[in-house]
Amino acid sequence: MATFLYRLGRFAFRRRLPVALLWAAVLGAAFLGATSAGEPPDDSSSMPGIEAQHAYDLIDERFPGAAADGADARVVFVAPEGEKITGGTGRAAVDAFVADVARAPQVAAAANPFDGQGGVSDDGTTAYATVTYEVAEDDVGDAARTALDDAVAQAREAGLTVEAGGSAVESGEAAGIGEVLGIAVAAVVLLVTFGSLAAAGLPLLTAVAGIGVSMCSIMALGSALGLSSTVGELAMMLGIAVGIDYSLFVVSRYREERAAGHEPREAAGRATGTAGSAVVFAGLTVVIALAGLSVIGVPMLTKMGLGAAGAVLVGVLVALTLVPALLGWWPDAVLARRERKRKRRGSGAAAAGTGPGGGGVAAGTSPADRTDSADRTGPSARTPLGVRWARFVLRRPVPVLLATVAGLGLLAVPAADLRLGMPGDEAKPTSTTERRAYDALAAGFGPGFNGPLTVVVDARGAAEPRDAVAGVAAALDATEGVASVSPPRYDEPGETAVLSATPATAPTSQRTKDLVHDIRGQRAATEAATGATYEVTGATALNIDVGQKLQDALVPYLATIIGLAFLLLLLVFRSVLVPLKAALGFLLSVLAALGAVVTVFQQGHLAGLFGVEQTGPIMSMMPIFLVGIVFGLAMDYQVFLVSRMREAYVHGEDARAAVVSGFRHSARVVAVAAVIMMAVFAGFMTGGEQVIRMIGFGLAVAVLFDAVVVRMAFVPAVLALLGKRAWWLPGWLDRLLPRVDVEGEALGRGTPGPRPVPDGGPGHDLTRV
Repeated sequence: MATFLYRLGRFAFRRRLPVALLWAAVLGAAFLGATSAGEPPDDSSSMPGIEAQHAYDLIDERFPGAAADGADARVVFVAPEGEKITGGTGRAAVDAFVADVARAPQVAAAANPFDGQGGVSDDGTTAYATVTYEVAEDDVGDAARTALDDAVAQAREAGLTVEAGGSAVESGEAAGIGEVLGIAVAAVVLLVTFGSLAAAGLPLLTAVAGIGVSMCSIMALGSALGLSSTVGELAMMLGIAVGIDYSLFVVSRYREERAAGHEPREAAGRATGTAGSAVVFAGLTVVIALAGLSVIGVPMLTKMGLGAAGAVLVGVLVALTLVPALLGWWPDAVLARRERKRKRRGSGAAAAGTGPGGGGVAAGTSPADRTDSADRTGPSARTPLGVRWARFVLRRPVPVLLATVAGLGLLAVPAADLRLGMPGDEAKPTSTTERRAYDALAAGFGPGFNGPLTVVVDARGAAEPRDAVAGVAAALDATEGVASVSPPRYDEPGETAVLSATPATAPTSQRTKDLVHDIRGQRAATEAATGATYEVTGATALNIDVGQKLQDALVPYLATIIGLAFLLLLLVFRSVLVPLKAALGFLLSVLAALGAVVTVFQQGHLAGLFGVEQTGPIMSMMPIFLVGIVFGLAMDYQVFLVSRMREAYVHGEDARAAVVSGFRHSARVVAVAAVIMMAVFAGFMTGGEQVIRMIGFGLAVAVLFDAVVVRMAFVPAVLALLGKRAWWLPGWLDRLLPRVDVEGEALGRGTPGPRPVPDGGPGHDLTRV
């Protein structure tokens, strides 16, 4: 592996123009495909294997057109204090609103609350009107939205409090600027770390190029493969994250090789052969985590995982080819300023005083030799912080390990109280009209009004279908926790009916979840008494079922990706205990991150600090996404940090010295990569949507825990206690596993190419590999 990538890096460096043109051609072809492709489909709500989805499909079958996907708006009217909405002024304003909206473009119907359909609260202070559109949410035009806003404004002028919710309503929330700030922070961190504008800009440039190819490809294939815009959003987030990381590691290793005395082409080859090998296997772990989403059995998650996995693969290819090609144009520009000055001062002397093969660092120079040389720089040289920290942990491994495990374990405790759901308008800021409409409906009609349960009754097997439906309705009405049951609506043959059962509690309440289970639990008895069966669906039941399915899938998903990654890391490190340690460290960090999310967004501790106005269940897909994304990034840091330790160990250092060498060369780069990721993810916390803040917070703290606590403390402490046993591998397994040479052992024995010479010296021929 290392030898192949070494040659690939030298080839890309030498043939930089064809390589760059090839990537430009790929980007151009993907862009043309994206511009000529049809509109991407909407996110599919299909969720096979749950009752709510089966009931929805039954309604669609028995009531053709009833489950249409047209957008809607629910407009709430509240009379001034001490007045009734049924009074003269209030009623006239509502009637005028309904008449105006009914004439608006794309409106299919506007229901008047005074037509006897339960649109007025019992106390007469609140009413609501439902506006149904002929088109889906994304197709509602500006004229239709403007007409709705104008009608709402006129009703407010009449003295009413008017708020609107529903899929056709745009809240007009200001977009967060944190995403831009995150990229800006990444640029500043790279610039400060590398001391070179070119070195800071190159990872950003290549990441943008890679994400351009990925996004255009997804858009080009979106219509044919059913890839929605959500697939592209996840691919963009992860593509930028890993694209910066992977390019960063290759550029950093190139700078190390140049500092060791290798000429530019040789340094590019060695950087690609060593850091590039780590990039390949780190990328494979991310792909495993994302492709593993397919085991959950949710089509939307499968597409999102595979789309993001494709973006990661593009990021790997960019790091292995485009990065060394660009280094061919800027061989010295990516070096630190003082390094460039030193090379300019010494280039003349090197050319005059060294012959072929002299003065440079031999191809077989080991990391230990370079480390010894770096440490013998005189008494004024400062020991890097990473080295000092590694030595501290090696002296006190037990206290560090106990503190790490205890701290993360304590943070993980709230995760045991994890409740999953799908936050709706109740989780939005009170500054939005959707949130105010939700609160007004809850106050006027009861907390369960915002989440009614839809019950579909199949009475085909009953002797008297209508009597059987009436029996089911009576059983529902008698169930504790049901506030009301609507009259049934029958299909044309009169054998299937749809009822609406309004809970007495809010949609996200645990009592509502228990109510759904109670209604389903009494199904057998009701079926025996009436001869009809029923199923429960609706947004509230669907969210409960989805949350339960994803929660049940979490453990199998974890087992799948950890098992596959264990095999991959076993191949990379040729050790049984190192992959096991990596898996245990990941579990600590991800459980601590879940615990932090539950603490803030479900239990409400420190909620005000993070702008959380309403606590409730954690978004159903949050744990799965958190596990998948963080697992990939955690294995990135594991491979990049520990592969340098393995490289030093293979090249002759003892186990403890290898830990120090790994920190000397990789700790700063891993820390920089983590800071960049935390900055990018924390940017999502500035958005108006609480779900987006939840995702940003979860990912940011997970990277903090994994990169800083686990990789910088837990990992060296465990390796210190294990010693050389950390690299133990049974003989039979050693013979069975193929050798991939991630650490560049073959490069240490002798580079398969011309020996490096000082820059500008004899033999500095960039026309040959």
